Amino acid sequence: MTTAEPGGTRHFEFGRYLITQGDSFTVIASPVNYLTGKRTHPEQHAPRYQEQIEGIKITRAYTPQMLHKNFLTRLLTHWVFALVAAWEGLRTPQIDLVIGTTPPFFQPLSAWIVARLRRKPLLLEVRDLWPEFAIDMGVLRNRLIIFLARRLERFFYCTADHLLVNSPAYQDYLIHKGIPPEKISLIPSGTDTTMFTPDQDGSAIRARYGLEGKFVIVYTGALGLANDLDLALQAADQLRGYAHIHFLLVGDGKERARLEAESVRMGLTNVTFTGALLKRDMPAVLAAADLGLVTLLPIKMFTTTYPNKVFDYMAAGIPTLLAVDGVIRQVIDASESGIFVTPGDSIGLSKAILRLCDDYQLRTQLGQNARAYVVKHFDRQTQAKAFYALCHTMTTAAK
Repeated sequence: MTTAEPGGTRHFEFGRYLITQGDSFTVIASPVNYLTGKRTHPEQHAPRYQEQIEGIKITRAYTPQMLHKNFLTRLLTHWVFALVAAWEGLRTPQIDLVIGTTPPFFQPLSAWIVARLRRKPLLLEVRDLWPEFAIDMGVLRNRLIIFLARRLERFFYCTADHLLVNSPAYQDYLIHKGIPPEKISLIPSGTDTTMFTPDQDGSAIRARYGLEGKFVIVYTGALGLANDLDLALQAADQLRGYAHIHFLLVGDGKERARLEAESVRMGLTNVTFTGALLKRDMPAVLAAADLGLVTLLPIKMFTTTYPNKVFDYMAAGIPTLLAVDGVIRQVIDASESGIFVTPGDSIGLSKAILRLCDDYQLRTQLGQNARAYVVKHFDRQTQAKAFYALCHTMTTAAK
């Protein structure tokens, strides 16, 4: 994902650093954006095409454009991309290391096929714990499918040469699954602290969405089932009497249409949906905000995750309003950079918003704490160096 697309940019930033060190970096990606379900380049009608951005070679492999229609079409889309991506990987010249990532759940199959047929080491990055998230959310209920999914998950973990995780809880999960600790590396989620800075100008965003003079709570990212954005609508309903408080929901996903319809049904005038915006627009968006909101469904598995948006909020110097428990709460508590609210508690969320709205000094201190902590512990440049070292250790060992 590049800064000219909606979504995360971790791999792009890692690849960009490897390019500066004299390596080459090729990404096999879909032409369909996972957040919007739309083509990244609408003007490009070829089913397969290539581009190069800041030295990174990107192959857009054919993917049917039906990602957000329903569960079955989403499943089919992922399967098609997995098979096509494997073919593209086999055609890619001069490979020294194959890197796979999950989710989507079937994508590691592509990387495994390429690594084994090309006889190259496989680094598998575990960014979410699938299928456990889907099981905990109730999306996967069939016992046979759950059994097979877990078997496939274990196969990928055991056959990869090395595993990379972005949350310390994922490391614990893998060790509990019987994976040797020395086979796992942790490079946590983070952010480009040069992209998000507290001195950004957000006035254009405020003007675009009519937010002048408002106290703005921003949410950025996927609008999916897991993100529990009904909680934001419930809080907005409870705060409708405070005309100066406004929610700005930035992003897209399969729940967006339903959430917008629900907002209209509830008669909420204090909520704005922007749709997906480019990553390079996010600094201005966060500069226009007073608080950054993070919500996930109140289920056990979500206590293991590091939501990317938290680190963007911290780098922008705004407090985080966190309705997620677990390891990310530990970051917020250690950095004293936000307020934790019990997941699913809309009344607690509303009270926290009012408290921070009324206390400028507290907001300022939390924002300053956030910026200092993320620069020290979660800077993407430092993480890119660790990624570079890991890749070269693996390729050297394979020779």
